[in-house]
Amino acid sequence: MQITPTKIKDIAAIINAEFIGDENHLITGFNEIHRVVSGDVVFVDHPKYYDKALQSEASTIIINKKVECPQGKALIIHDDPFTAFNQLTQHFQPKQYSTHQISATAKIGKNTIIMPGCFIGNNVAVGDNCILHPNVIIYDNCEVGNNVIIHAGTVIGSDGFYFKNRKTHFEQLLTCGRVIIKDDVHIGANCTFDKGVTSDTIIGKGTIIDNLVHVAHDVVIGEMCLFAANVAIAGCCNIGNRVTMWGQVGISSDITIGDGAVIQAQSGVGENIAAGKVYFGTPATEARAKMKEVFAVKQLPSLIHKLYEK
Repeated sequence: MQITPTKIKDIAAIINAEFIGDENHLITGFNEIHRVVSGDVVFVDHPKYYDKALQSEASTIIINKKVECPQGKALIIHDDPFTAFNQLTQHFQPKQYSTHQISATAKIGKNTIIMPGCFIGNNVAVGDNCILHPNVIIYDNCEVGNNVIIHAGTVIGSDGFYFKNRKTHFEQLLTCGRVIIKDDVHIGANCTFDKGVTSDTIIGKGTIIDNLVHVAHDVVIGEMCLFAANVAIAGCCNIGNRVTMWGQVGISSDITIGDGAVIQAQSGVGENIAAGKVYFGTPATEARAKMKEVFAVKQLPSLIHKLYEK
């Protein structure tokens, strides 16, 4: 989330916190750790991740312990950085709910067809020559390019699945990002696309997505990808161009998949995949190696039987 450049002393005052650094140090945005850039604030509330946050591109870190401040950065000290981050999100992007089927602030392109039951939220932009089939939902601030087809029941821009386990409840991290769908994308029925926590979930130009696919927060998908039914992609993954995922593939969070990779059906991916590789199985490994493993396992009963015969 980008904001008008604001001094750290003013940010700290919003959450009633002290800060370390120049009081005129400027903050230009808020982001979670996977998407931070220079000028951003990031939060960290566990010692395991202190170094990652302090050494990230973030210019300002909300942290729950006084530590040495890296050169050129600033710290905001708060007992509960998670809640503090939520307070800042609420301050700079308060919720504004639309009660109209198509918000008055939405922009719809030429020759776009919107079928009955669709909901289009505040500040949504839908391009030219699109088809939105019945009951498509597009949440606030999302963008859809030209020549996009979205089939019935698909939801664009729902909240990211990001919660902190408290003793009595789960506290949600408020999500204020967007979903951006580029030109010529085709999306099947009953798919779900979570908006970025503070950045954007992006579906690249020409990508084809089958029914019942879930794409989590802050995922970036390249151009001309092909995803079959029941694919599920966890948050903050980076997927290259012309990647193919067949049915029921599951991708763990923060995974990078190179251009042209193919992931065969019912695979579970827990590590990065290089460009042009074909992967299979759970945990997914290169398909040829996995098939050799499967073949070897099938031979075990006969080998064991022969050993007993001796």
